[in-house]
Amino acid sequence: MISGFPDTGKIQEDFLKSHVFPSTGAVRQEVVSGPQYGVDVSVIALHGGQSLVTATDPATLIPTLGLQESAWLTVHLVASDVATAGCLPQYAQFCLNLPETFTAAEFHSYWNHISTYCDQLGVAITGGHTGRIAGQNSTISGGVTMMSTMPSEEVLLSRMARPGDSLILVKEPAIISTAILALSFPETILKKCGKEVLEAGQALFYASSAVDAAMSAISVGIHSEGVRAIHDITEGGVMGAIWEMMTAAGCGVQVDVAALPRGYAQDSICGAFGIDPLRSVGAGALLLAVAPGRVSGIINQLHQDGHQAVKIGEVTEERAGRWLAGEVPSPLTPPGVDPYWAAFLDALNRGWK
Repeated sequence: MISGFPDTGKIQEDFLKSHVFPSTGAVRQEVVSGPQYGVDVSVIALHGGQSLVTATDPATLIPTLGLQESAWLTVHLVASDVATAGCLPQYAQFCLNLPETFTAAEFHSYWNHISTYCDQLGVAITGGHTGRIAGQNSTISGGVTMMSTMPSEEVLLSRMARPGDSLILVKEPAIISTAILALSFPETILKKCGKEVLEAGQALFYASSAVDAAMSAISVGIHSEGVRAIHDITEGGVMGAIWEMMTAAGCGVQVDVAALPRGYAQDSICGAFGIDPLRSVGAGALLLAVAPGRVSGIINQLHQDGHQAVKIGEVTEERAGRWLAGEVPSPLTPPGVDPYWAAFLDALNRGWK
């Protein structure tokens, strides 16, 4: 195996730098922001002071979860990426490589849910590809690209964080990993964690979209007047997202570990599966870098709109390093392979229900 190529999960920074980023096709001057570690979107300059924002994510099809829930993730995970740029998605292309056992009735249900969730966001489906593939048994059924046009001066990128900014965590860690485990293995979690934890974990599922929270945060202001950068909490969890944003921005960080919120359902369910909730996929949550003097206004607006939010640290100069502050400070380490994937597959192989 090529060094640094993971058995499962998203490839990391070193592999991207050595194998992906050196080979990105033609150079075009209108590409303002192309592939970059820790940046959720790409940006292409258009005429008239407008930019095209694009993002791509896997399409989800998890049999233990259900067709409606899989459709929700397929739409909202990539929509949340686009929202980190400070806009709602407008257009989508779907490439669906479905299992050969997938029936016409199942496709009808899955696709109608996808269309409904796109319609709710104002997203037009403009094309793609659909087929059934022999040997396709993955929970990833293809890919989705979403796009939007917006004024170039309003685009936000996670690399725009600056020393002196404050970090705000919106919502709690490990939202989607906890919810998927709770919905996929309810009998196991009922036995290990109890009914209250099971129900709380399952109830997290529809908190896995970050679109509304992103729009709430930027409504206060952007750039020096408010939100400077946004990054969604996906693979690698909260700690991974902090590392990615700081790497993209070329900054250091001081993280107040004691300020990090912990959900009781996440701690209990992740604990039962041997997962650290701070380092597990947490779609639905957001990391914000906020300009000096704007923290209270943004937190107040998020709270008013029903989103939990708390300041968790400060962006520093890169030379200051990246630290987890506490009684005994420790260095923030790069994200490795997200533990969720192995935990989910192990539970399936054990026959957990």
